[in-house]
Amino acid sequence: MTSLVKWILILFGLISVIANIVIVCLYSGRLPKCSSKPHHVFKGKHNERSAMFADLSAEEYLQVRDYMSNQKDLDISVNALTKPSGNFLFLIDLLLPRKADALGYLDNNKPKPVREATAVVFYGTLGHIKEYVVGPLPNTTYHRDVTVERYKEELPINARTVTIGEYALIFKFINEEVFTKLGQIMKESFDVSKEKTLNGFEGMPRGVKSGERQTWISFFRDLSGMYIHPVGLEVLINHESTNASLWSVKRLLYNGQYFDSVEDLIKQYDAGTVTKIVYKPVQNYASLKPKSKPTGLSPQQFYAQGKRFSVKNNHVMYLEWSFAFGLSSLTGMRVFDIRFKGERIVYELSVQEAMSVYGSITPGMILTKFLDSSIGIGRFAHELVRGVDCPYAATYIDTFRYIDVSAPHRFRNSICLFEHNTGRPLRRHFSDFFSNSYGGMVNSALVFRTITAIGNYDYLWDFIFYQSGSVETKVHATGYISSSFNVDGNLKYGHQVAENTIGNIHTHFINFKVDLDVLGVENVFQTKDMKFMNVSLPWMPERYAMVPQLVEAQLKTEKEAALRYDTKTPRYLHIASNRTNRWGHQRSYRLQVVSFTGDSLPETEPEEKSMSWARYKVAITKHKDSEQTSSSLYSQNNMWTPAVDFSKYIEDDESIENQDLVAWVTTGFLHIPHAEDIPNTVTVGNGGGVILRPHNYFDEDPSIHSPDGVYISPGSEGNCENNKMACLAEDACSPVVEPFTYNGFEGTMKFEE
Repeated sequence: MTSLVKWILILFGLISVIANIVIVCLYSGRLPKCSSKPHHVFKGKHNERSAMFADLSAEEYLQVRDYMSNQKDLDISVNALTKPSGNFLFLIDLLLPRKADALGYLDNNKPKPVREATAVVFYGTLGHIKEYVVGPLPNTTYHRDVTVERYKEELPINARTVTIGEYALIFKFINEEVFTKLGQIMKESFDVSKEKTLNGFEGMPRGVKSGERQTWISFFRDLSGMYIHPVGLEVLINHESTNASLWSVKRLLYNGQYFDSVEDLIKQYDAGTVTKIVYKPVQNYASLKPKSKPTGLSPQQFYAQGKRFSVKNNHVMYLEWSFAFGLSSLTGMRVFDIRFKGERIVYELSVQEAMSVYGSITPGMILTKFLDSSIGIGRFAHELVRGVDCPYAATYIDTFRYIDVSAPHRFRNSICLFEHNTGRPLRRHFSDFFSNSYGGMVNSALVFRTITAIGNYDYLWDFIFYQSGSVETKVHATGYISSSFNVDGNLKYGHQVAENTIGNIHTHFINFKVDLDVLGVENVFQTKDMKFMNVSLPWMPERYAMVPQLVEAQLKTEKEAALRYDTKTPRYLHIASNRTNRWGHQRSYRLQVVSFTGDSLPETEPEEKSMSWARYKVAITKHKDSEQTSSSLYSQNNMWTPAVDFSKYIEDDESIENQDLVAWVTTGFLHIPHAEDIPNTVTVGNGGGVILRPHNYFDEDPSIHSPDGVYISPGSEGNCENNKMACLAEDACSPVVEPFTYNGFEGTMKFEE
């Protein structure tokens, strides 16, 4: 082949490639943009009455704040840096209406419940905490002290959470009384100087008995992901007094050795009787900056015919579903008035508490039991990152909160909502024998999500609505493990995951409130299971076989229905109505708990009262407006005499037959940290939840009426009438992409003006 021919062929090839690229680009440019307006026609309208469940608006928060601060007899400060010795308006949150009033308004045109708020004041000058009902909104005229009414006793001031104002004083105290006095040790052991410091992480509870406020603080290198960079220094400070000048250092732990005071450590360090920690730089193995340059995009989803859900104010409609939603600063995600095909199934589905119990030989972890609602679960719902935390095309919703601040904060895009193809069919069958056909349906569901970053851990909270009439609420954990310095004996409590770093064993227990109303508020609690029975064969009476048989029971009282984790529980748990479906079976919803929890804290431990809900996989109680939550803001810092002891909800052993029933469901997982938790714990396998599934509630699977069904028979493979997938190429469109923005750092905690 001559050189000329070779060059002609090469040129011809290049022209062909360029021509193909041009054609593809021109064709792609002609693709229509996907419609932003849904083709789906919604049944019914948004329920304006759902606004009674809506979180307080920024204006309402300000009205309550200003009203309370203007009551001269209360002498309240709204400055976020108020000292513990002052009186501080810590929290404003929506007061949920009484259930009977809410149902009357929703269903029977009864008067709209008065909109009110709860205000929590820490009275440092008086030594107690007060809770007030403040209302009405929007034009506030009254406040009422409801502390004793709610908790049957006054709340001591040391039951309060640590505020930003108290943290600022703690940081100042540590710097002056520990870091500065230990100057040489801090420099030689940890490279601390005026330019470099250490970060503290608290153990909780703060003491070993009621009234104490003594906190072990473990120190970590000042790096991103500090939680897995322990340095081997822990300090116990006594901050019981609201007067910071009376605080003191009680004990210190340095490289596994205890000291009675800062002076004691200095003396022994100088005398050479201490095994010294010698500082050396380390790579920040906790950094989440990718170690390989990001080079591509993961698969994305978009709405070819517009979104099939609609959000108006705090009300959502999706195919046959509708519900109202809110985000409590303390407990986090909650939804109300969940309806399917117009019938209410759930009155309230909400997060209640997230708890972790740790094991360690070092004091910062050895007693640690975190109760996150005492810090605020919903408080730390920051902006979600488009395309990572939620699909890029999701709908994002802002929230406002007032907790430990001077004014309400806006948290942009802190809730997301999206319809999601789970990647597996909801149902399907390929018929191979006799008549041939295929019938199936994509499992496309609506996901309602927020993510809360509480200290080191991030929790993903999902409420998922399926076209089969099922609702799932689940949680997944990610973020950083808590760790401690590797000293002798600590390997009994975890695995080494980095140099001098032990990932400490811990449990995750999550509690949900499930207030099911199955065809009304008069329900019963049923269990179903199986057992093998030795049965005579009807056609051969002399022969026997072990055959599984259905076992059913109806539990009558709250104590019977408190199903402990350490006992065998029936596999099927039902909230049932007294009405039957077409086939004569009671219409019900099943509680299917997905859980991998460790053991709950033994009841002999004095702190267990504050987490007594964790004893039970499921507990069923009669609904009471006075039993609104399973935990409280005060459980963490007064664990020994908690304001809310869930076990007392069960002690009166009331009847649960034909009553308005509430299920309290506990789920979670045991976490034994391992090397793959560095730098970050992944969500895979780290979660749990509860699925609410119809059980004889319908006469057939309601998804058979879904517009997503597919049916193929021989000869109709390309027919679009019963198979929209066959027409997908004709309906191709290019997605409308929103610009990427992120404002998540606006709502972070600040410890100075």
